[in-house]
Parts: sequence; structure tokens; C-alpha cells
Amino acid sequence: MRSKGALLILLLVPLVIASAPARADWRALAQLQQQGARVSAMAVDLESGHVLEQLNPSLRLTPASLTKLVTAAAALESWPPDKMFQTRLVASRPARDGTLTGDLTLVGAGDPSLDDESLWQLAAQVRGAGIRVVDGRLIIDPQPFGVVDCQARDRCKAVDRSDHAYNAPLAAFGVDFGTWCVRVRPTVAGAAAEVSGCGVSRLPIPVSGTIRTVARGHRQTFWVERRTGPGGDALRIGGNVPLGKDQEVYRSMSDPVHGAGLLLKETLREIGVQVRGPVVVRDGPAPTNPSVLADVEGLMLREQLGRMLQYSNNYIADVLTLDMAAKPGQSDTLAFASRRLADFLAEAQRWDPPAVSAPPLYSGSGLTTDNRLSARDLVNLLIHQYHDSSRFPAFYGGLVVPRDAPFAFLRQGDAAWLNRVAIKTGTLDNPRSVCGIAGYLRKRDGGWIAFAAIVNGGPGFKHVPLDAAIGAERADVDRLLRKY
Repeated sequence: MRSKGALLILLLVPLVIASAPARADWRALAQLQQQGARVSAMAVDLESGHVLEQLNPSLRLTPASLTKLVTAAAALESWPPDKMFQTRLVASRPARDGTLTGDLTLVGAGDPSLDDESLWQLAAQVRGAGIRVVDGRLIIDPQPFGVVDCQARDRCKAVDRSDHAYNAPLAAFGVDFGTWCVRVRPTVAGAAAEVSGCGVSRLPIPVSGTIRTVARGHRQTFWVERRTGPGGDALRIGGNVPLGKDQEVYRSMSDPVHGAGLLLKETLREIGVQVRGPVVVRDGPAPTNPSVLADVEGLMLREQLGRMLQYSNNYIADVLTLDMAAKPGQSDTLAFASRRLADFLAEAQRWDPPAVSAPPLYSGSGLTTDNRLSARDLVNLLIHQYHDSSRFPAFYGGLVVPRDAPFAFLRQGDAAWLNRVAIKTGTLDNPRSVCGIAGYLRKRDGGWIAFAAIVNGGPGFKHVPLDAAIGAERADVDRLLRKY
């Protein structure tokens, strides 16, 4: 239970933020602003509540993946950190003599973390129940929300074709973040490489073309492209792969619900369970009084948030956003679901006068470029989380320390930057450049500073180079580290 003193600090800190004068000006970022960039930045001492530096703190800019900080905080408000989503395989009648007469139904749970191993766990339980034949269909019931329109430009462009993984459509039931996982295995120089799924030996969609094996040390040139036509998804492949380790690539599915169903059917076949009927996505009521044949639980929420924040996983962020807003029998757009994030953020900073409207948020990932956040929005969120002792460990644990960052541009700097900072980044290239960082700085005396800095390209400086933007942000944070 929080002490009265802690609650008093929680209420008073934002009031101090609003009234304290600026003490510095984020000098390196101010120079970028003079060149035409748009900047919002703020740093606040979490013990005293004093504003240490600010530059256009209330200016709302495109935050890109900094939006995921709001998603993480709202998710922890919605569920405990050890929350796990349960996916089930059910039947409406019992099996007899190894045959299940009727349909086998998968009931989704909106779990973003399902992978091919999850499918094998489900299949193994069906096989372990003595079932060898399903004399019916494999029905996929994508609860708790239905099919979601693409909305984001990148996801809409990927409906017909994709050679990436990040632009996968959103679904309540998907595998490997809504992608086809393809394994390329070199064989003998001059011969064709073996191409399979990562979790199955035979991909359940057509594959055309050949990847040629070349001698060790040669340049790798192979490519994999997903195209979608009247018959569904198909893969086109080509190029060379040198002798050595297997390579895995991911390509977004056009329909993650149906694609994951195809993979589950193939997994069942490979483990010895034949499903005679087709894969069908349910568009109607679920079976009454079903018996559960198999179930699998996904990763704990704290682990999913760690992957979302550290690797900037768009799929996890947006599926969790849809999960938070889902209601039985209702299918919402991502934009509608994201209102919950905006309302949560407005509530988190309700003590910070003057009152401001909830920020416009249309996705939990930041992949939609119409999202807007200011440095003040983010710092208030960081303050709110810092004072929430039950949720702060899971929230803070998802941030990345630059020394261990998965991205090389963060692993540059002196010891203070590499070790005393925990951050989330946000970057975009189009239609304008975006580079933002937000998180916590640990002072030498053990205290804490919350900070956020966002750089957007402006009318006269549309594309600010990433090294220039992150360099200015790091220079100003370095100055805080030296001072405190």
C-alpha cells in the first residue's frame, strides 16, 4: 500500500512541473531547430519535481514508436504483469476410435506471442488424446476481436505483396507476429537450397523459384517475396545462399488468421492427425458447451512488453491495443481501440495544469504517422509510471540500456550514456523524418530524471539525418549526465 507521503508526492510533482521555469534549453536540439527541424524536449527531476530543461515541451509531434510507451503503461493498467493469454482447441462432441466426427475449432485469445512452437504444443495434445482423424473442418475463431482493416499505409500496401515482416496485418490469432517463417538450408555448392517452414517441413502455400547454394564466403543474394492472388498467399524465391548455417526470413501474411490456420493444419498432419476438411475462419456463433482438447498459454505480459519495447515490435503493440478495447461481438478499428490509450494518457497527466486535451493516437505502435505526442505528454507518463510501485518494475524492465541495445546507433557514447540511461526510441523516414528518445536517467546520487526528446523534420528541413538527430539528443542527455 502506498504511504500518504508517496501519494502526496505523486499529486504534487506534476504541479511543480507546470509552474517551474525552464532552466536550460537543450542546446544541441535548439541548434537543430534553428536549421528547420521541429523539436519538443523536456527533463524533470523525479525527486524534486523541478523542470531541469525544456524546449517546446507541449508541442505535439509525430512520435513513431515512442507511442509504445503509452501502450505498455496502458496494458499494465489493464492486466497484471504475469497475465497470459490462453488459446484453445475445442470440439463439440467426443472422439471415438481415434476419429473426431465434426469440426475442430481453435478459439483465439488475442495472444500476440503465439509461434510455431505453440502450434506444436496444441497438435501434440490432440495427438496425445488419441485422435488420428478429424472428419470435419478446422475452424478458426479469432477472439476477442475480428478481422481488422489495414489502416496504416505500410500494412495496406502489404495486402497484395510484401518482402518485409513489420507490415503484417493485425489479427486476434496469428503466428510468428503474423508472418510466414521461411527456413533456407544450403545443401551443396551448385545445387538448390532446401526451403521449408521454420516449424513445419512443408509450407502449406505454393513456393515458386529456386535459391541456389554457392561456395562458402560468396555474397548472399537470396530473396523471398510473398504475393497474394485469388488462390491466396504464395512465395516467390530466388538468388544465392552461401554454404554455412541455415537462414530464417519472415514475410508478412496477407491474412494472418487463415495463414495460421493453414500452418496448424500442416502441423497436425506432420504429427499424425489428419484434418479432412478445409481451414475456415468463423463468422458466426461459437459452439455451445465445447470440450477442450488442447490449450496453450502465451508469454507473460511483462515478457511481451519487453519484446515490444526493446525490439519495437509493431504487431505486439497493436494487437495488445485491440485486446484492451475488445468487447464480445464487437469488431473495432485500430483507430477506435487507440482512443483507450489517449484516454489513459490524459488520465495519467490529469494533475498537470493547464489542462490539455487527450493526444490524437490512432495506433499503439506508432506505425500510423497521424499519432501526436509532446515531450510533456511522455514525461508525465514516465512520472506516472515511476510512482506506481506495483507496475513500475515491469514497465522499467522493458526499456533498453544503450550498452545492450539491439540497434548499433544506440551503442555509441561514453560510459554514462551506455550505463545510466534506460530508454525507448522512435524513428521513421516517411513522410517526414522522426527520431525520438524517452526514458529515465539515473543520477550519480541514485536519484532519477525522466526525459523525452522528439525531433521531426520541418518544412525547411524535411529529413533530418538520423545521426544528426540522435547525436543532438545524446549530446544534451550527456550534458545532464555530467551535471547530475
